[in-house]
Amino acid sequence: MTHLPRRALLGALAALPAAQAMAQGAGTWPNRPIRLVVPFAAGTTTDILGRILAEALAKEAGQPVVVDNRAGAGGNVGAQAVARSPGDGYTLLLGTNGTHGINVSLYADQGFDPIRDFTPIAPYVSTPSVLGVPPSLGVSSVAELVALAKRRTVTFASAGNGTTGHLSQALFNLRGGLTTEHVPYRNAGQGVTDLIAGRVDAMFYHPLGLKPHLDAGTLKALAVTSASRVTMLPDVPTIQEAGLQDFVVEGRWSLYGPANMPPEVVARLNRATNALLADPASLANLRAQGVEPLGGSPEKLAEMTREEIAKWRAVVAAANIKPD
Repeated sequence: MTHLPRRALLGALAALPAAQAMAQGAGTWPNRPIRLVVPFAAGTTTDILGRILAEALAKEAGQPVVVDNRAGAGGNVGAQAVARSPGDGYTLLLGTNGTHGINVSLYADQGFDPIRDFTPIAPYVSTPSVLGVPPSLGVSSVAELVALAKRRTVTFASAGNGTTGHLSQALFNLRGGLTTEHVPYRNAGQGVTDLIAGRVDAMFYHPLGLKPHLDAGTLKALAVTSASRVTMLPDVPTIQEAGLQDFVVEGRWSLYGPANMPPEVVARLNRATNALLADPASLANLRAQGVEPLGGSPEKLAEMTREEIAKWRAVVAAANIKPD
């Protein structure tokens, strides 16, 4: 009979309850409510999309999925909270291409590594920006706006430094060989108001925010920044169709968890997300929010995350954009 040293025996006995608890927790997941961190304020597009996703995840899990709004630092505050949580499937993040792409190049220290500190679960939805101008500007196409920007300074509103709208403008400058002026606002609504009034010349902003003004004729859409035309604005060309090549900018939302999540939990959450996107009624609801479905595997999301980081690192460097 083999005798363990007393210290080793005590250590093994002490570890046994923890190991049993981990095994039991993995086998019975979920046995309590799940927290979905939304890294932006209540009432934002990200919040609305998070609540739609939370409902679908709750149906799959058979447990409540509680939305926890943790806004700040372009989404970094909420993302950091998830990165520091256990990878047990009870804390999730609705990440964006800000938290898992752009912010790597904008912040000296995000407080987390978007690759190392997260488990990719599923791509969710995306939305392009719309390039909007007031009718008073007198341009009807991207080519005419480029020509105008070569004759005089054209101003672009955005919802702030380093936002998707600002980076879209930076890419517009790079692809068009232009210099335009960035006019950051504290919130996008103020920028849209000034755009309608003609106090700024142009703005890249999401379709849902501009559509009422496009319908009213107080703004004109020149292009969308997606790779293909969008359901909400089928007659508006992509910016690539309009003449600026290698120009795709989309806001993206995806589901992540902390590092080292159990594969079986990841698989269930991925299945629930893709089922939501395949349901006709749910898809119609999402498209009413101005977004298009993504979907796919955790591996696809991991690849998308790496691509976003590399893409925006190049744009931020070329445009010499600095964080606030």
